[in-house]
Amino acid sequence: MRAWIAGATGLTGSALLSLLLREPRYDRVVAFVRRPLTIVDPKLTETAADFTNLREANPGFVDAAFCCLGTTIKTAGSEAAFRQVDHDYVLAFAAAAKAHGAQHFGVVSSLGADAQSRIFYNRVKGETERDLAALGFASLGIYRPSILVGGRQESRPGERAGILLMQAASPLMLGPIRKYRPIRVTTVAGAMLRQSLEAKPGVEIYESDGIQSLCA
Repeated sequence: MRAWIAGATGLTGSALLSLLLREPRYDRVVAFVRRPLTIVDPKLTETAADFTNLREANPGFVDAAFCCLGTTIKTAGSEAAFRQVDHDYVLAFAAAAKAHGAQHFGVVSSLGADAQSRIFYNRVKGETERDLAALGFASLGIYRPSILVGGRQESRPGERAGILLMQAASPLMLGPIRKYRPIRVTTVAGAMLRQSLEAKPGVEIYESDGIQSLCA
């Protein structure tokens, strides 16, 4: 099978790319990147991605596509720039994958995603989920992780302190708040890979605790 991945230089995307390259059932992996990868693998092809114009990209047929694109309003610089990455680029990538034959699409969203939310971040995530569902993939997997645990390239001292605090409190987070426990990026990536190989028809939404269960 052939896979596409967008966001392969990010925290979750890099973990997923490593798993895809080790999975024998995927014999070709195409990474849409805006900066070169440091990984060299005979299965891997890099495609310079202009997410505002993916029509010119011709990476061939694809069976499953994975989107780990995402930014923050602080990094993007404005709400409009954030929406461009977390909604417009995701939809553009998904539409290109659908046009090239993708039957399964997996996307990293966020806890609290809701197209009707008054919170801008959650609303954009919810609108992205809604618009992806409208594309009509045979199988759509939406993953809503809590705080992600993994080795980030950039320094985020405040976030690191928050993760440590949440990890310490995790044993006390039971019942409805269990889904707010921090989750390792390797767990999210593993769930995305597994579900692409065992994909169910229709739209499947996995909250953070559900993602944990997939890899239990």
